[in-house]
Amino acid sequence: MKKIKVLLASPRGFCAGVKRAVDIVDFALKNSKEPVYVRHEIVHNERVVNDLKRKGAIFVKELEEVPKKSKVIFSAHGVSKKVKQDSQVYKQLTIDATCPLVSKVHQQIKLYNKRGYKILLIGHKGHPEVDGIEGQVDQKIIIIENEKQAKELNIKDKIDKIAYVTQTTLSLDDTSEIIKILRKKFPKIVGPDLDDICYATQNRQVAVAELADLCDLVFVVGGENSSNTKRLAEIVRKKSIPVYRISGKQDINIDWLTGISTLGITSGASSPEILIEEIILLLRNIYTKVNVKNLRGIKEEITFKPLKKFSQP
Repeated sequence: MKKIKVLLASPRGFCAGVKRAVDIVDFALKNSKEPVYVRHEIVHNERVVNDLKRKGAIFVKELEEVPKKSKVIFSAHGVSKKVKQDSQVYKQLTIDATCPLVSKVHQQIKLYNKRGYKILLIGHKGHPEVDGIEGQVDQKIIIIENEKQAKELNIKDKIDKIAYVTQTTLSLDDTSEIIKILRKKFPKIVGPDLDDICYATQNRQVAVAELADLCDLVFVVGGENSSNTKRLAEIVRKKSIPVYRISGKQDINIDWLTGISTLGITSGASSPEILIEEIILLLRNIYTKVNVKNLRGIKEEITFKPLKKFSQP
């Protein structure tokens, strides 16, 4: 193999919410003499989680695993009100690293619930963010994952007030179609257009769509359980461009590159830039010439100030 052109999507990688969550854990580890626990993966990326483990963070599935009066950080995906109540019962000191854009959805669903709306949640059942949104209210939330479910939705009770909210890391196109179906089915339904799909998710989806048009093959770098990474790969696939979702350089099969002159690379909002740097280094060991170009894209200037104090129980 002699040469290859590599196009890098822009923007890509860490969003402000992920950076804030990781910074919160880093700060807690540097400024705490006691162990610091994190409930669930702080973000959906194995490299990030392992780096924080090496620094001393202790990751747990549930609060029951954490000793009473210990320090606990909630992940960027958000948690239900029950989890917060449980932390008070255990007298745990907590920092909520929930992305502010996810917290916005939490406030919306609580407002709709207070006003007596039957609530629909557009999202992927079982995803931590969806669990957290669903757990903000006591009513049984109807989760809609796709257009088929939206079309088949049958609310037997006569309900005049119906509202919807959305997971923040969905596909813009797919979510738009689901909303159209719901509005046709329930003319009085209320909810945001696509405002709850976060800015970083939108920007990365636009960027990967532009990237795919210029490439023979695309690598989407991100965790296996990362929702926004899956959406990026789906966008490329719909354009009939070959795409592989990888967690890092170790997942690359050299045979994939046979006959490829232009390779596109992007990464999900939880993926650190070091993963792309390592892939490029691998390519430089394979090819005699690797021409790397960053595409122009939307410049992201949003930042979220990290919390630096544990809340008392």
